[in-house]
Amino acid sequence: MNCSPPCARIHIFHVLVILLTLTLASCYHDYCIIGSGPSGLQMGYFFKKSGRDYIIFEKSNISGDFFTLYPRHKTLISINKRNTGKTNKEFNLRHDWNSLLSDDESLLFRYYSKEMFPSSDDLVRYLNDYQTKLGLKVQFNTYIRNIQMIPCEAAVDEHIFTMSDQHGNSYRCGKLIVATGVSTPNIPDIPGIEYTEGYESISTNRDDYEGKTVLILGRGNSAFEVASSIYGSSNLIHMVGRSRVRLAWETHYVGDLRAVNNALLDTYQLKSLDGILQVGLDEMKIVKRGNKFQLQVSNMKGSGKSRDQMHDNFPMREPYDKIIRCLGFKFDSDIFNLSSSFKMDDGRGKKYPAIGNDYESVSMKGVFLAGSASHSLDFRKSAGGFIHGFRYTGRVLHRLLEWRYHQVPWPITTQPVTNLLAVILKRLNEASGIYQMVSVLADIVIFKKNNTEFDYLEEFPLNLLHELPARTGHEAENVLVVNMQYGEDFSIPGSDIFTFYKPSLNSSDAHNSNFLHPCLYYFDTLPTEEDMKYKEEKKHLPTPKAIHHIMEDFLTTWDAPISHVLPLRRFLENIFDTDMRDFHWETCMEYALTRTTVPLTCQEFFLKGQGMGSTLG
Repeated sequence: MNCSPPCARIHIFHVLVILLTLTLASCYHDYCIIGSGPSGLQMGYFFKKSGRDYIIFEKSNISGDFFTLYPRHKTLISINKRNTGKTNKEFNLRHDWNSLLSDDESLLFRYYSKEMFPSSDDLVRYLNDYQTKLGLKVQFNTYIRNIQMIPCEAAVDEHIFTMSDQHGNSYRCGKLIVATGVSTPNIPDIPGIEYTEGYESISTNRDDYEGKTVLILGRGNSAFEVASSIYGSSNLIHMVGRSRVRLAWETHYVGDLRAVNNALLDTYQLKSLDGILQVGLDEMKIVKRGNKFQLQVSNMKGSGKSRDQMHDNFPMREPYDKIIRCLGFKFDSDIFNLSSSFKMDDGRGKKYPAIGNDYESVSMKGVFLAGSASHSLDFRKSAGGFIHGFRYTGRVLHRLLEWRYHQVPWPITTQPVTNLLAVILKRLNEASGIYQMVSVLADIVIFKKNNTEFDYLEEFPLNLLHELPARTGHEAENVLVVNMQYGEDFSIPGSDIFTFYKPSLNSSDAHNSNFLHPCLYYFDTLPTEEDMKYKEEKKHLPTPKAIHHIMEDFLTTWDAPISHVLPLRRFLENIFDTDMRDFHWETCMEYALTRTTVPLTCQEFFLKGQGMGSTLG
């Protein structure tokens, strides 16, 4: 811990602030992490492993306090698939949605629950074991508020952040990682909202709903979770939302309605009193009628009457005993000082902070978002709002910080290009990061030494491809991007994904694959910022020099010699304009004596032979 300011020169109008914080005996850390939920602990693990000066502030007396209250009925929607038939740890993480990354084999969630959808109590127990077993530095009972940024006069990229806790203690740090999640209930400003009960405080005792008529505002997982819990006790349940129900099996987005919660769809479609309607929040008004509550809908266009006045069969004409608000959560920006002008993302109803593709706040340099608070970058596209996604984006953030502030390059492996086919196939069939963070994180191959060697970078953000050298410390010109993606028009709400569909068995038709499949993009020069900005809307990257789709596979295993491996090898051969097959030394000698060029594997064989000969000589 360092108790002296890191800036050589401070703006004069900030001197008094610094003197005040020093008077209060606040000490300086390079990195302050706010929140010891799963994302805060994951970041703490990375910082400890790299030997950085960090501290994690937690407002509660335990890690993962959010999960002591949520989900309200204790059942997580994250998959705990304990058995896959394989022993490869990396592959098994593809189907383990609760474990954080670490080197401790005992810290896998499979040892904490046998349930496919485990209890949130088990997750809390796991998170606290993760913190104690790994010795992560967490300062509990510290409720951080009043965060302010004090820029350094000498360097644009340097700052001091000051903050205080509920007891008036002051803290300072160089970089701030906010890992508080999206935990503030969304309470809309509509007439009569005070008559509703919030998801955050409702009773979970089914007897309290016995013989009650219930209206639920919202149509997400929390709304259906409540409905599934009480629909055996209530008279009926009506549910309203501003848009159609988005089913996760249609959209392939884990945050949409999951099957484990959607029992009310049965009773609705089988006409057993329950029902689901589409009404916007801005159209609603709640009126109290004695000890019951009525939902009214505002005037329709071109009419002076409300909908319930126009139609005597208005669906919600009967009053309700209870109205429950299940409208999701948003990021708590109140932790920042009012003068800081911390910016929220306007595109999603100010639910998430506005951040760049490097997870840094667009309005406060040096503030980075981790975990579900950074989900705006892959909202409805990938799993970055959930443990099985943000454990990888957290690692990405750490690697970006390591190069930016400590000149530690992005980890790479360097190998001869003759190994490329095997390396790609291994990653496609084992890697969990690119499998979970679909079309957001991808592996990058950097070709070197006249295409005879390559550097392999794992899990790099696709949207930073044009800044690859500046973000990793590795020079690059011609690169190969190894991406996992769905078909362009496959994950659409309302689509019948269970309709009869027979994928082509011909690898020449692989580009029409709808389901998850690998796609490789070859660029002879890196895309520019303009290329990335103006790429086609549905395209994952700008138009490359060459592209190769590997055919989708029912087993999500891409190792079939003819359907998967052979077309990939031929694609690589087209890039290098050479034969990439493996040859025995006899064939290599024959080629050397009869041809002007020899395949790459033979070139490597001869190079090794020269090295051996010079050593023996």
